[in-house]
Amino acid sequence: MGHLPTPLEQLKNLGANLGCDLWVKRDDCTGIGFGGNKIRQLEFYLGKAVAEGATQVLITGAIQSNFVRAAAAMAARLGMGCHIQLEERVPGVSALYRSNGNVLLDQLMGATLYSYPDGEDEAGADARLGEIAQQLRTRGEIPFIVPLAADQPPTGALGYVDAAQELLTQGEEFDEIFVASGSALTHCGLLMGLRLGGDKTPVNGVCVRREAGSQARRVQQRLDDLAQLLSLPNPVETKDIGLDDIALAPGYGQMSASTKEAIARTAKTEGLFLDPVYTGKVMAVLIARSNQLRGKKVLFWHTGGQPALFGYADAFASHDT
Repeated sequence: MGHLPTPLEQLKNLGANLGCDLWVKRDDCTGIGFGGNKIRQLEFYLGKAVAEGATQVLITGAIQSNFVRAAAAMAARLGMGCHIQLEERVPGVSALYRSNGNVLLDQLMGATLYSYPDGEDEAGADARLGEIAQQLRTRGEIPFIVPLAADQPPTGALGYVDAAQELLTQGEEFDEIFVASGSALTHCGLLMGLRLGGDKTPVNGVCVRREAGSQARRVQQRLDDLAQLLSLPNPVETKDIGLDDIALAPGYGQMSASTKEAIARTAKTEGLFLDPVYTGKVMAVLIARSNQLRGKKVLFWHTGGQPALFGYADAFASHDT
């Protein structure tokens, strides 16, 4: 269902400012409900849902989650209902955050919305989806759950094993790649796909939810799980797991001055929009590390998420434009 392959584009203006040959992989252009990286992952989850004859899709995520918005869009295209559980992951949010951006899109697509009070309880959030699924079964529906917790098979990472293979066919070679690392499925799939293809390009995972030590353990676990899912030896060495958490503070879904500036700078120089939760933080790290990247050919992997900008409009209201 995704609009693939996505383009590779050179960011000449911003790259010149940073002293490197900067490119972007436009996974914000995967189509369907504003696109983004989750479309590639959902190809595999919802392919399974179709095979099982599902009539309803259930998924959990943050209030401004791109994953749940993409799931609602693809479910609508497939003629399925969608049940979205919104978790309280970000403290002190505004009324705008709760009603605009991805939340507005979820509602427009007819999704049924639920609330879950703990944003750091992945197992509990999945368990609550199981309870909702059981209620749907009593009504004669066939539910399919897109899981969140790391104790579930990393099915979505298969989309980025494919994406890595796609990149290798596009005729450009890079010295470094930068990508967001949250659930770790995009990061792990990309890293696994490159190494399976014989490519040793360093992949810099930018932490958006956990500090680097905790995220490294999650990435290693998910890589091992992915290798098991593929029935292959894991080709990724521990030294390949690169993580940077300098843009993480003040926390998931919260912007520092450097993230806000990275979003504004990219828009002003390239007409390219980033989001506050994922890609803005990736670009903030890339900018902060620009002295180390001088003269290199660098790929910024754009995972989408722009609708969330509208949920953060009040945070940008005082930004100096």
